[in-house]
Amino acid sequence: MDKVLLLTLVLVVFISPVRSSTSGLKVSTAQLLGFDWKNCGSPEAPAVLKTLNLSPDPVSIPGDIQASASGSTSVELAAPLAVNVTLEKEVAGFWVRIPCVEELGSCHYEDACDLLTQLVPPGQDCPEPLRTYGLPCRCPFKAGSYSLPLSDFSLPIMELPSWLTNGNYRVRGVLGMQDKELGCLTVSLSLRSY
Repeated sequence: MDKVLLLTLVLVVFISPVRSSTSGLKVSTAQLLGFDWKNCGSPEAPAVLKTLNLSPDPVSIPGDIQASASGSTSVELAAPLAVNVTLEKEVAGFWVRIPCVEELGSCHYEDACDLLTQLVPPGQDCPEPLRTYGLPCRCPFKAGSYSLPLSDFSLPIMELPSWLTNGNYRVRGVLGMQDKELGCLTVSLSLRSY
């Protein structure tokens, strides 16, 4: 997919803590296993993720990871940049859609640009290693190719609601602008809390 969804995934899911006031047990130590991804858009999609690598497997949360990625977009990506996320959990051999609860789960985000601006306000430098490699972290994103060389990240403690732990998951993200699909990415992984 493109860098906006990649950055949204990396910044929102992996770098910033997940906050939830959902009642029930919260888990802050977990392992992410069997991470896999693929493009799910048309071959002519304007936004495409070309490579995405994470190591080690399993990834410990909190812990350190190495990641690299590359992608391209043939169109400028500007607000409003909608993202539709579908999150499914495997239950007794069937994939069950997880509803959107407090902006976590199968949710529609009207504008990923606004989310990125909340994470990295205007006037604030992009976080490392994006800054080192001259990669943008907020809209608009110019048409072109983007590459993040193998880089180190530290994953903080993330509070996950108990309903989002211990299982196999599939996440599908569809990026769109002005009612046009720009790209699609599917991620599969297992999450184990302890």
